[in-house]
Amino acid sequence: MRRLHACAVALGASLALLGQVAFADTAVQRAIDPARSKATFRIQHIFVSRVTGAVPILSGTVVLSAGSSIPVEVSAVLDAAHVDSGNKDRDGALTGPDYFDTAKFPAWTFASTKIAATGPAAFGMDGLLTIHGVAQPQHLEVTLGGDAAHPTYHATGRIDRHAFGMQGARLDPVIGKDADITLDIALRP
Repeated sequence: MRRLHACAVALGASLALLGQVAFADTAVQRAIDPARSKATFRIQHIFVSRVTGAVPILSGTVVLSAGSSIPVEVSAVLDAAHVDSGNKDRDGALTGPDYFDTAKFPAWTFASTKIAATGPAAFGMDGLLTIHGVAQPQHLEVTLGGDAAHPTYHATGRIDRHAFGMQGARLDPVIGKDADITLDIALRP
């Protein structure tokens, strides 16, 4: 009886290992297409109501399991040095040492830590976002678009700029603490 139990345990472990190998073989890594993707932000400003801007996406990957458009892993790199808020003076202040400090921290990074479906075409994604040299947990709500061959993703979230060390500037009191972020992501074929 012991021998039969040991064989069953070994068989179960072997099948589990084969399942993991099969999953790894069916996962597909796709590159984010920077030309068709964008990251935008919106933040309260006492003098102009809300300021909006864009941060270029340099690169990124989305790992998909076979037959699903919901990722199992996501990573991205954004180009903070080329933020565009539609005002060169404001962009200069944003890329300066009081805010993004792009001389020291020219890129932002995001790496997913957990992805869970919330519906047939939606999921929640937790990850680690690094801005201004500070890494913080971030949650995004994501909806799917496109089709299985050409999935697109629309993600929204909110970040607390103070948590990333962006505070203390002369104008800090007139600028909101929280920034709404939106990402529209398309993948390369």
